[in-house]
Amino acid sequence: MNTRIITTAGLAWMLGGCSLIPDYQRPSAPVPAQFPHTGVYSQAQAGTVAVKPDWQVLFHDPALQQLIGDALVNNRDLRVAALNVEAFQAQYRIQRADLFPAVSATGLGKRQKLPGDVTGTGKSAITSNYSATLGLSAYELDFFGRVRSLSEQAMLTYLGTEEARRSAQLSLVANVANAYLTWRADQELLALARQTLVANDQSWQLTNRSKSAGKASALDVVQARTAVESTRASVARYERQVAQDLNSLALLVGGPVDEHLPSRPLADDLVARVPAGLPSDLLQRRPDILQAEYQLQAANANIGAARAAFFPSVTLTANAGATSTELSGLFKGGSGTWTFQPQINLPIFNAGSLRASLDYAKLQKDITVAQYEKSIQTAFQEVADGLAARQTFTDQLDAQRDFVAANQAYYDLAQHRYRSGVDSNLTFLDAQRSLFSSQQALIVDRLAQLVAEVNLYTALGGAWADAPVMTARR
Repeated sequence: MNTRIITTAGLAWMLGGCSLIPDYQRPSAPVPAQFPHTGVYSQAQAGTVAVKPDWQVLFHDPALQQLIGDALVNNRDLRVAALNVEAFQAQYRIQRADLFPAVSATGLGKRQKLPGDVTGTGKSAITSNYSATLGLSAYELDFFGRVRSLSEQAMLTYLGTEEARRSAQLSLVANVANAYLTWRADQELLALARQTLVANDQSWQLTNRSKSAGKASALDVVQARTAVESTRASVARYERQVAQDLNSLALLVGGPVDEHLPSRPLADDLVARVPAGLPSDLLQRRPDILQAEYQLQAANANIGAARAAFFPSVTLTANAGATSTELSGLFKGGSGTWTFQPQINLPIFNAGSLRASLDYAKLQKDITVAQYEKSIQTAFQEVADGLAARQTFTDQLDAQRDFVAANQAYYDLAQHRYRSGVDSNLTFLDAQRSLFSSQQALIVDRLAQLVAEVNLYTALGGAWADAPVMTARR
């Protein structure tokens, strides 16, 4: 009899091979085939990169590489994302288990005392019953693929969650890099402010001496002091920003950060350049776009489950074993027993519930198609913006460096003329302010350029070569 049960279960499993999931076709990307490459984009993609680029070769600062490595191990948000992947994997295994019959062995013993008025003999009696069975219970024969569709949906949801984890990791790398670069920029701004404060204080002392000698007025002294106090306020502001930057970086890294980490100046080549000739279909490997496509495929699989609900469902319960009134006779000849209980459920009237469920599943797929296409368009814009920023920031920095050089010449000349008594203190103070302001702007512009390069790395989905390619299912 056990052979009969196994044969029946195997036949049922083989019959459950039908699927009503619509054939999946990846929607066409609603963006041009190539990224912009003329005008401000003409030199935006110049340069080379390693054969297998990732964040380790993208960022050239060893201190930044160390911090990113620590963050990938210790960051709590990334840890939660990884645990979510494991949770959805477990849900997929639960759903997939419904494809197979659950076979269980059961042993049962029962002794019961019955009163005389129940036995009909006027005397009480003790009855005994023992059984041992092996079988399956309420196994759905998946003739129309409902269970398989739900299993497919669970698997695709799990795969989408894995892409969400990759997206979280990519964002973490970019966030750590941006926080680190901001910290370094504020450190340079603080050093510049302190240097300027020393120069302004010296000018103030010089003006005081000139006043004592009758060569400067009280107004000149007050004007010189305003420059000192303004720069002192900048020093306090940058000290606060440096401390807050370090706290933000420690939160991302998931542990304390040494404030004395050796570093390279922002003016160095800290980020690798993007290679030329990138096709727009490179966006298909971005984690968020892959996640959107897995969600689209999951919605497509859900349509198959909604369609299968219109058809009859067949469940099977079967078991075989032995039963006896005596425990010692449980496995003797003639004690065998079996049960075969198929059940069919045919939907006849449900007030349009099944039709509404199918319409809802189709609408959910249409929504995910629009979301998928929007994610591609957004990604294309982010990459195009990054490529435009690459060249324009280069031109802007060149101009800003020339502006700093011009202000330095203006400052040197104004200082010489002031000390020679040719010009007033007002011209010299104006030269000080202009130089300090232009030097600040140069640091800020360099930071903006580096952040734009990091954002371009994120927009491209990380490394732009040897990327995994997703194959469409069904």
